[in-house]
Amino acid sequence: MAQTPPSLTPQDALVAIMIAVSASDEQVRTSDLMAIQRIVGHLPIFDSYDSDRIGPVAQIVFDLFEEDEGLDALFGLIRDALEERLFETAYAIACDVAAADGTLGQAELRLLEEIRHELQIDRLHAAAIERGARARHLRA
Repeated sequence: MAQTPPSLTPQDALVAIMIAVSASDEQVRTSDLMAIQRIVGHLPIFDSYDSDRIGPVAQIVFDLFEEDEGLDALFGLIRDALEERLFETAYAIACDVAAADGTLGQAELRLLEEIRHELQIDRLHAAAIERGARARHLRA
């Protein structure tokens, strides 16, 4: 029987979403890790966050991805940790990580769709967030 993962802080939950997007295609790319580090290092929501927590949070995500209902469990942890006012922030940083390498694979697109659904991001807001991520990560 799987062990119940620990509860997450709001910042842990945001990191977990980023890690999940990065790992969704089973290849955690350097560009994804750099995007996660940049986001954690610069966004005000992470001002007091201990970046040493990224590793343990990543392990929770990887462990859950190995379980049959792991994605549902991950979304449960994330919803429990985040206030509704942070749902769009979570989706925005997920989009930034997905766009960081310049390509969006089917696995990333499916996970972003799941995140939109789980966090109840409406289509108009999602489209604006996605467009912003594309614009920020456009290559010359």
